[in-house]
Amino acid sequence: MNIKNYMYKLTAGAILLALVTACAQTPERRNARTASDTRYCEKPEHRSASMCKYQRDVQRRKQTGDPANYTLQGLPKYYNRNKDLPAKPALAEEAKKIRPAATAVAAASKPQATSTKSHEELWIRLARELSFGELTDKEAVEEREEWYAEHAYYLANVSKRAARYIYYILENLESRGMPADLALLPFVESSYDPFAYSHGRASGLWQFIPSTAKHVGLEQNWWYDGRRDVITATDAALDYLNDLNKRFDGDWLLTLAAYNAGAGTVNKAINKNTRKGLPTDFWSLNLPKETENYVPKMLALVKIFKNPASYNLTLPSVPNSEHFVAVDTGTQIDLAQAAKLAEISVDELYRLNPGFNRWVTAPDGPHRLLIPTQKSKAFKQRLAKVPARDRVRWQRYTVERGDNLIGIAREHHVDVATLRASNQLDKDLLKAGQVLLIPDAGNGLSPLKGLNRGQASSEASRLQHTVASGDTISDIANKYGVKTTQINNWNKLASNATIRPGQKLVIWGKAPNTSSQGIIRKVGYKVRNGDSLSLIASRFNLRIRDIAEWNSIKTSQYLRPGQSLTLYVDITHADL
Repeated sequence: MNIKNYMYKLTAGAILLALVTACAQTPERRNARTASDTRYCEKPEHRSASMCKYQRDVQRRKQTGDPANYTLQGLPKYYNRNKDLPAKPALAEEAKKIRPAATAVAAASKPQATSTKSHEELWIRLARELSFGELTDKEAVEEREEWYAEHAYYLANVSKRAARYIYYILENLESRGMPADLALLPFVESSYDPFAYSHGRASGLWQFIPSTAKHVGLEQNWWYDGRRDVITATDAALDYLNDLNKRFDGDWLLTLAAYNAGAGTVNKAINKNTRKGLPTDFWSLNLPKETENYVPKMLALVKIFKNPASYNLTLPSVPNSEHFVAVDTGTQIDLAQAAKLAEISVDELYRLNPGFNRWVTAPDGPHRLLIPTQKSKAFKQRLAKVPARDRVRWQRYTVERGDNLIGIAREHHVDVATLRASNQLDKDLLKAGQVLLIPDAGNGLSPLKGLNRGQASSEASRLQHTVASGDTISDIANKYGVKTTQINNWNKLASNATIRPGQKLVIWGKAPNTSSQGIIRKVGYKVRNGDSLSLIASRFNLRIRDIAEWNSIKTSQYLRPGQSLTLYVDITHADL
């Protein structure tokens, strides 16, 4: 027998035997291997090994009860069981070449030369155009990168939300000659949620606070908040970033820091270092802690989206083409009616047009709606057939004894000025029997009822539960997803209190999908020096007793600086 052939067969047989043995591994052997790994990782000198990090992460994710969270999906590339094991010298260089398999949307670092803009994936385009890579080689960036890598499912969810808006932002950045990296800024600012609202009253994708919004010319009124308008706020944000970048001589890290903390704060830090003869780059400045974390977060995202496949990040499929078209309506229009004309849900219409506070577009504009591209042509055709007088519907209200304009306005979710203008009233005095015209959604519901405008899953409202026979506080708590101690606190009940049928209990629970109250956001607020319940209630247009009930505190209780409060804020009614 030819020795060469013999050796070939012998080697093939050995490989086949090894494969069969591996596949036939018994549960006992697998358990033994797991136990061996556990003993290895229990030693202090091995705790930082990647295999051990992975093992701890798997255990943590198992505790969440979500099987999807304890697979390799979403974990970074360095969670490789074999990486920390001794490698043969001859294979060391080959091991460096190993990378997780890239999906069509994840292989962002390898754009297809034959692809055109309209055919490639948006994430591939973004990865190709990112330019901040040379700024990311810092320990602070690596720390944020690791966090994002361990929470890849979070980035995947935000990327899905971003799909509606990011093409428009990228196109605007390109037309202005600005870095494509800035398209990732809403990831840090708002998690690409146009309804995001912070304790500092920042709102929208770009998180403008009221004073900055006023500075950049964003309109805010009863009908409309330009901070949440996708087109208006994006244009204002890019103008603002461009101005800041010129102010800081083209340094984008200082620009980002100024966007977060304010140009004055960054200038003050620069001047302080200059006087001490110290460097004035971002990394050398003494800035607020939030800002020192803010810029590394942004740079970590640049590293990840430059090559998402290396982090096992699976991004949603997003074509590199426009998601929406701006359609000129010319006049006010009922948003429920507009959604019907576009053949989309009211929820989707509001996600594309989050700037409108009410059930109808603003009387003074903007007179345009963003409509999904594929629906825009049919929408224009149907809209043209609807006369202007039929685009906003009205209801007739007969004034009763004791009525006043303020009460009628509150009941019908309009402002007093609208009632005056709609009915040509020169004074607020009303007569019993007088008929008023009031704007209405025209669908038999109160104007906002049925319009789920991107409400947070954590939203809550004041509910009233009538105790039924057999009810227990524990049963009621489970029904509303709250704790028994919370029900006791909200209703001033002792821990061993007995409830009786017919008794009414106050519950702060999750609101139903429909709401006549506007857009509710759960806001975490940290008490500042000089704050009081009255001041906080006034700032967010809330009631003092509601804040007290949400946080199980007394209305007379003294607030401590740094104390955390939970607020449920209607962002369409909060103090502008």
